[in-house]
Amino acid sequence: MAPNHRLRLAAGLLLLPLILPAASLARDTIAPGQPLRGNDTLVSSGTGSFALGFFSPPGSNNTYVGVWYARLPVRTVVWVANRADPVHGANAAATLSVSSACELAVAAANGTVVWSASPPPGAAEGPCAARIHDDGNLVVMDQLGRVAWQGFDHPTDTLLPGMRLGVDFAAGKNMTLTAWVSPSDPSPSAVVAAMDTSGDPEVFVWNGATKVWRSGPWDGVQFTGVPDTVTYKALGFSFRFVNNAQEATYSFHVRDASIVSRLALNSTGAGGGLLQRWTWLEAARAWYLYWYAPKDQCDAVSPCGPNGVCDASTVPACACLRGFTPLSPATWALRDGRDGCVRATPLDCANRTDGFAVLPHAKVPDTTQAVVDFGSSLEQCRQRCLRNCSCTAYASANLTGEPGHRGCVMWTGGLDDLRVYPGYGQDLYFRLAAADLASVSKSKKKVNTVVAIVVSITALMAILLAVAGFFIWRAKKTKARKPASGTWRAGPRSKEGSEGKGHGDDLELPVYDYETIAKATEGFSTENKLGEGGFGPVYKGKLEDGQEIAVKTLSRTSTQGFEEFKNEDSRYRIIHRDLKTSNILLDEEMTPKISDFGMARMFGNDDAEINTLRVVGTYGYMAPEYAMDGVFSVKSDVFSFGVIVLEIIAGKRNRGVYSYSGHLNILAHAWSLLNEGKGIDLVDENLNGSFESDEVLKCLKVGLLCVQENPDDRPLMSQVLMMLASTDAASLPTPKQPGFAARRAAAEDTLWSKPDCSVVDSMTITMVEGR
Repeated sequence: MAPNHRLRLAAGLLLLPLILPAASLARDTIAPGQPLRGNDTLVSSGTGSFALGFFSPPGSNNTYVGVWYARLPVRTVVWVANRADPVHGANAAATLSVSSACELAVAAANGTVVWSASPPPGAAEGPCAARIHDDGNLVVMDQLGRVAWQGFDHPTDTLLPGMRLGVDFAAGKNMTLTAWVSPSDPSPSAVVAAMDTSGDPEVFVWNGATKVWRSGPWDGVQFTGVPDTVTYKALGFSFRFVNNAQEATYSFHVRDASIVSRLALNSTGAGGGLLQRWTWLEAARAWYLYWYAPKDQCDAVSPCGPNGVCDASTVPACACLRGFTPLSPATWALRDGRDGCVRATPLDCANRTDGFAVLPHAKVPDTTQAVVDFGSSLEQCRQRCLRNCSCTAYASANLTGEPGHRGCVMWTGGLDDLRVYPGYGQDLYFRLAAADLASVSKSKKKVNTVVAIVVSITALMAILLAVAGFFIWRAKKTKARKPASGTWRAGPRSKEGSEGKGHGDDLELPVYDYETIAKATEGFSTENKLGEGGFGPVYKGKLEDGQEIAVKTLSRTSTQGFEEFKNEDSRYRIIHRDLKTSNILLDEEMTPKISDFGMARMFGNDDAEINTLRVVGTYGYMAPEYAMDGVFSVKSDVFSFGVIVLEIIAGKRNRGVYSYSGHLNILAHAWSLLNEGKGIDLVDENLNGSFESDEVLKCLKVGLLCVQENPDDRPLMSQVLMMLASTDAASLPTPKQPGFAARRAAAEDTLWSKPDCSVVDSMTITMVEGR
């Protein structure tokens, strides 16, 4: 035997024992002569996240080989091998085998092969083994460890993390999603999601020959037609889009292992849309629909026709681009905009009098026929478009590229399937005749005049103030001291129960001298006073560089100490422990900011929960496990957040007995109303019915899910964010009993109404009245 053949045989003999698990362990591999039979199941080693085996959909007598989540109570199939070629009848006698030539095959009881998959010629050298991996990928590997074939190259209706959607030019693979015909029939339907690689690549959903949804091109951050992507990144999602000579593909990943998410294509749109993102909520033990498309009338492909703009927030939704008029005024008046719009004034490219107007916050038009230039700046693209009489618009191609080198997309002809969003999207520069550009300029002239006057006055005042400030500074410069540029390292914490185990040591805090702070607050002026906290008065101020700050002072009579004070300018991950409405501030743009971290505690990345002998907090907001047993965790703040949500809905604080309802607090009252189908009755009467019922019920359910008595039942804040961002309240799980809801009235009154300090089982409880 030749040496290289002996080496390969030895490698194969060494490989097979490694990939075939011992009989006592869960099996994850099939090899030649060891097929998977009807009643057997493969489970991925490692986390055991996925299983592969035979299944029959509800209402079907056919048998298929599929992959599903192994650790979830609801069997959710994410990949099917023989979806178009089932085994008819019961699955007990069916088999899945791999041959020495690396061919996968599904056979019926009589040995008839109904489905098979083989690697390309010369791509593998047997013997081979097939293994289910922890990401859900079924992989066939040859004796040299090379991938001969894998399920991720052949998606069915579901895109899993790490799976690609698009075209691999080098391998000659087109990876698409195809919906099941129905929940009982996984065979391919006419609904397909695929990457169109002509022009600037983008994803389309097709129903037969009809385009029903378009993602828009990738702008370097997200698909321009999926602005919701921004909310995913806060939850630990990352997205990858590759567009080069080798491939044009999209994939997603989830850094947080606790989040189970999938993108699925549905032929019926059950639950909303056709393309759906589902996320598993462990607290509810159910799937939750987080996003779907098409979502509104503007998600349909070109509802307003060429050169028409769709805006779902206006009525009617369709409007023509500036400088354009409806092609068919009669049908436009009937709110049928599919004919689109035409120019009011012809272009004059020959005399170079044309220019560009900008449409902000746009999902840019269909890029199938567009031209992409990644080597030019936006200004170079503008000049290039002006020289080309066929060019009608341009936009940035890559917003994350280096400034001046982000490239551009250029369109010719009509601008099709154009829409705008309230606060997302790109700038689209579209071509207009000089006359139409002049009308735009006239409409802005008065505004520009006013702006010029205001700017001039402001500049004059700035000069006068600067001169006055110079003389004041020169008079006081002998007294002024420069702010310290170093950092202050806090000493070790005093250990309190089990809280002081190394967390919070060596906190780095910026330091400013007293004169700088006094100057910023105008000498702690009463006009700058924001309010009174547990430490003492809080003042607003502004540093010399214009940075606005809040200054908290420590009163001599404060009941809170130096350690709590240090927990405030800290950059470590902490548990707040006193989250309530009065600790949420709003800036001038009504953006909420959490304040008052004096009662917060450091929380290590490896900590699940912490015990303390000193319980601090505010009446009505504390989680029961913390108030009773001194145990706090991230779920403690989730409980407090839920209370806040319910308070906002009701317009009332969570304290005292709800005499008109016979319930002890707002949690029990809200839970009772929801169970009785009267959740809307909780809403603050001052709103006078001016609210959306679906949004109220969604927030009510989210609030009650956060205040469930068992901390394990409460969602993580990342899951709360997903639920609040959803548009489908019906898919939310039903909340279980809230904390304290079943307590006796006397006990409840004792907990919430007694003086600040009491001792229970040698544990000190320090309550703070709500401010």
